[in-house]
Amino acid sequence: MAAWLTENLGTLVISLILAAVVAAIVISMRRDRKSGSPPCGGDCSCCASGCKRRR
Repeated sequence: MAAWLTENLGTLVISLILAAVVAAIVISMRRDRKSGSPPCGGDCSCCASGCKRRR
């Protein structure tokens, strides 16, 4: 088991870092959605995505 861990340590570290980044993005998107901010950044004047907050 220890030999397998040492052989795949780089892959495991990169995978954990990528999982953390994806989790941070998902958490940020959920917070934005709960606060009511649109996913496109809020400039609905040039957006054709059907934003609820049109100006």
